[in-house]
Amino acid sequence: MKRARFQVLSILLLLVLNGACKKSASSSADTGAGANTAANSPAATEPAPAAAPASAPASSPAAAAPANSAASAPAPAAAPATPPPPFSAAQKLQMFVYPQNNQSSDQQLRDEYDCYNSVQQQTGIDPSVGPPSGPSAAEVQAAQQDAAAGAPQAQGGGVRGAARGAVGGAAIGAISGNAGRGAAIGSVVGTVRGRRKQNQANAESKEAAAQSVAAQAQQQAADAKAAYNKQMGTFKRGFSACMDARGYSVK
Repeated sequence: MKRARFQVLSILLLLVLNGACKKSASSSADTGAGANTAANSPAATEPAPAAAPASAPASSPAAAAPANSAASAPAPAAAPATPPPPFSAAQKLQMFVYPQNNQSSDQQLRDEYDCYNSVQQQTGIDPSVGPPSGPSAAEVQAAQQDAAAGAPQAQGGGVRGAARGAVGGAAIGAISGNAGRGAAIGSVVGTVRGRRKQNQANAESKEAAAQSVAAQAQQQAADAKAAYNKQMGTFKRGFSACMDARGYSVK
């Protein structure tokens, strides 16, 4: 009896499960059919309209004009390099310059020329004038002759000598008993001696005047040379300072 009840319950449970499975399969079929219908509908298959392209903003003529002007304007031409001077200012000053920053020879010549002109403008010294030469030998000789000609000259030496000679001769003649003859002889001898001494004094005066003029000329030449050397020393110091500031060693 119990066995029969268990079989009945088993059959009922199987029927219930079978009905549930059929209902689930039916529901799944309906859902798939709806999805296929929606996918195959014209609205789903029709492609979406393409978005309209964004229109580019119109550029204004005022903004385009400068760009066109800048593009069409020619580039400014590069300034030509200044040619180097044809001489070395350092060699002209008898100085030696050595670049410390690998400057080219052309750049060194330009820097030397610039410093040379700058120092010349600041000091007013022109080294191209050269040292003073001093008076020549002919000029000194001419000056000596002029000085000798203008030297003071003694006069009356013969007369004074004659007077002294006459006095001495008369004294000697008086001893011998002939004062007059002694005076005459003494006068002649005194005249000769007087003139000789006068000529010697005049020659010494001329020599002294000539030597004085020559010494003055030599002193003036030495002073002029010393002044020139001082100016050149000032110029060279300024040139050296200028070149040192531009990266050179100057000796």
